[in-house]
Amino acid sequence: MSVAMCLLVYSCVVAVFSPWALMRLTRAGALPLLGVVAWLAAMVSVVGSWLGAAGFLIAALAQHWRQPDRLAIACFAALRRLFDGGLGPVVHAGIVALAGVAAIALGILGWRLGRSLWRARVCGREHAERARVVGRRIGGVDAVVVDAPERAAYCVAGRPDTIVVTSAALDALSDRHLQAVLAHERAHLNGRHHHVLAFVRALSAAVPQVALFSTGAREIARLLEMSADDAAARRFGTQTVLDALLALSIGAATPIGAVGASGVDMLDRAERLATQSEARHQWAAGVLLTATTLFIIGGPLTWTSMKVAGAMCCYQGAAT
Repeated sequence: MSVAMCLLVYSCVVAVFSPWALMRLTRAGALPLLGVVAWLAAMVSVVGSWLGAAGFLIAALAQHWRQPDRLAIACFAALRRLFDGGLGPVVHAGIVALAGVAAIALGILGWRLGRSLWRARVCGREHAERARVVGRRIGGVDAVVVDAPERAAYCVAGRPDTIVVTSAALDALSDRHLQAVLAHERAHLNGRHHHVLAFVRALSAAVPQVALFSTGAREIARLLEMSADDAAARRFGTQTVLDALLALSIGAATPIGAVGASGVDMLDRAERLATQSEARHQWAAGVLLTATTLFIIGGPLTWTSMKVAGAMCCYQGAAT
C-alpha cells in the first residue's frame, strides 16, 4: 500500500511541476528529439504510476481480503487505535470502494484514449483518400497537389502515406525550396511522428484536466516540427529551409490530424533556424534533458523494483 501511495504522490508532483521545468529546457529546441523523449517520459510515467498504484492497491486488497483489520492497519498504521475500536471493516469497505473507483477511472481513461486514437487513424486515412482523389500528380513532385488559395504542405498517414502540397504553395516555392519542404514531410513519415502525435493528443483529449498532457501535446508537436526542419536542413542547408518556411508562413494552414511544414509555430522555428545554438549549448541542453528524463522515470521504477524484490524475497522465504 505504501508503494501505491508513493506512486500517487509522485504522479501528482510530476504532473504539476514537470511542465514548468520541461518547457524551459526544451523551449530553444536545441535537441528536439531528446526534448520529445523527456516530455513522453513525463506523460507516460504519470499514466504508468496511476496503473501501478491501482495494481498495488488491488493486490493488497486481494491479499488481505479475508482479513480487513490487517489491510486497514497496513494502509493506515497511524490510525491503529481506531481499528482496534472496530472500524476495521468500515475502512475495508472504503478501500474496496477506492479500488473500484480506481479501476473504473482507468477503464474510462483507456476507452477515451482508444477512441481518440481510432478517430485520428480514421480521419487521417479519409483525408489521405480525399486528397488523392481531388489532387493531381505533377512530374518531379513527390506529392499530391491540391488546388487551394492557402500555402500549405503537410503529410497524412495512411495506406499509402501521402504528402499534400497546395497549388498556392507550389507557386510560391522554387524547386529547391519545394524539395526541402518535401524532405521535411518525409522526415515526419519516416520518423512515424504521426503515431507520437496521435498518442499524446489522444491522452490530452482523454484527460484534459491535467495540464501536463495538454501542454506536452503542444510542445511535442512543436519539437517534432523542429526535428523535421533539422532533417531537411542537413540535406538542403539551413538557409534553404528558412526561406521555404518564410514563403509558407503567409496564409499557412494544416488540416487537423496532419503533420506539416506549414503547421506549428512557424515564426519560432524560423527564428531557431536563423540563430542556431552553439555546440556547447547543445551539449549542456543534452545533459540537462538526459538527467531530467532519468530523474522522472527513476522514481516509479525504483519503488516498483523494490516492492517486487521484497515480494520475491518473502515468497522465497515462505517456500523454504
